[in-house]
Amino acid sequence: MLELLEGDKTLNEVASKYEVLPKSLLDWKKQFLANASLAFDKSAVVKEYKDQISELQKQKDATSKKLGEVIIERDWLVGKLESLDLSTRKEMVGNNEGVQAKTKNPSLNRPLVLLHISKTAHYYKK
Repeated sequence: MLELLEGDKTLNEVASKYEVLPKSLLDWKKQFLANASLAFDKSAVVKEYKDQISELQKQKDATSKKLGEVIIERDWLVGKLESLDLSTRKEMVGNNEGVQAKTKNPSLNRPLVLLHISKTAHYYKK
């Protein structure tokens, strides 16, 4: 690559010597010249990466905070739901306003697990 930048050899000579397409060498040269200032001013590159790391850290912190809130809410909800009697919990699974109402053909597995109802208890008819 330096041979191409020094100008001692032509583009085709350098390309044939290293068995590379001349177009690739031109692209590399163009990219190098566009970013040559970065070789002398490393603080700009470091600052850019530090800014990216800082932004990603903020996003991670926000996501962790939200996840913690959801876990606490879930634990609270499960605790409250466990205190209900079985017939009330079964009604919550079966009616259109309960746990299943969000999806068209939902699986019963997750609501039953959250409400601590066995499938046998759910389908049992006196």
